[in-house]
Amino acid sequence: MKSLQNLIFIIVLTVSAVANAQQDTLKLQREARTLLREGNKLYNKQKFSDAAIAYRKALGKNSKYEKASYNFGNTLYQEKKYKEAVEQFKVTTEISKDKIAQAEAYHNIGNAMMEQKQYEQAVEAFKNSLRRNPNDDETRYNLAVAQKEAKKQQQNQKDKNKDKKNKDQKDQQKQNDKDKKNDKNKDQKGDDKDKKDDKQDQKNDDQKNQQKPNQDPKDKQNQKPKPQQGKMTPEQMKQLLESLNNEENKTQKKMNAKKSKGRKVKQEKDW
Repeated sequence: MKSLQNLIFIIVLTVSAVANAQQDTLKLQREARTLLREGNKLYNKQKFSDAAIAYRKALGKNSKYEKASYNFGNTLYQEKKYKEAVEQFKVTTEISKDKIAQAEAYHNIGNAMMEQKQYEQAVEAFKNSLRRNPNDDETRYNLAVAQKEAKKQQQNQKDKNKDKKNKDQKDQQKQNDKDKKNDKNKDQKGDDKDKKDDKQDQKNDDQKNQQKPNQDPKDKQNQKPKPQQGKMTPEQMKQLLESLNNEENKTQKKMNAKKSKGRKVKQEKDW
């Protein structure tokens, strides 16, 4: 019996807790709706900063309040905080289960991307919007504009890259010409230096020659030409012939002396 009473007591407490939680949730939702209406009034008066505060408070009461999320994104867009607006619209696409609401959020993402000149991202956002609401002519028009701008941006980027490439090539050519000119100047300086050194050497030789005493003409006359190696001068040949004749005369005289004396006779010795 006691166990049954305890079970009933637990059930009553659980139901009461759930009921209280539901009441709290409903209370927060009502407060969020009140803040939403307040934000809308401020938005219509173009008091976007105050409206943003009201929408933020509404989301504090109910984080999945898609209308507050969407309107908060719109205030950020009106304040030209496009990057923050995109992030807020993305939240709307995630929490909303309504395709039309998602389509409108993607449409506004596309507009925010257009303002940032991110045309390719804008094209993708408008396509996502049309996938959820194909009958939206305004989104279709915006898509066409975004595609045109994206194509133009791509062409401009190609032209810019081409101009940069041409500029780099011209700069490289200028540098090459400058290097060649520097090398030519170096070679020219080297040639000039060699010529200068040659002139200096010639000048030094001239100075040495000027420093030598003038040679006496008599000395030049007394100087005998040096015989070339392997050859005899006429004077040397004459001296050699005279020497040979003298030797031959001496030899002849000796031979005549021997003939006049006769042959020697062997003498007997006493033993």
